[in-house]
Amino acid sequence: MASVDDVRSRCLALPGVTERLSWQQPAWFARSLMARMWDDGVLTVKTEEREGLAGTDPETFFWTAHHDRSPLLVLVRLDKLDADELQELLLESYRIAGPVPPTG
Repeated sequence: MASVDDVRSRCLALPGVTERLSWQQPAWFARSLMARMWDDGVLTVKTEEREGLAGTDPETFFWTAHHDRSPLLVLVRLDKLDADELQELLLESYRIAGPVPPTG
């Protein structure tokens, strides 16, 4: 079972990711929004597999009408995820959000 603290530590371990509030909820940004707490225990991430995830595991993955216009966003119930699943989702979302390029 994943927690907000797990999300925070994994997001902030990625190069260039920052945290700030979005809609009064903790959110993590690379070049764009990468992840955001939607509600207690529910995380928003970006994925190219939204339909497949929600189709095979609707107890864990879903979206609301608010997310219909953003087909890369999916809501995830954190209490249904293990550490490896959380990491995989966050890495994909980071890739889609546009990792910050290295400086130098």
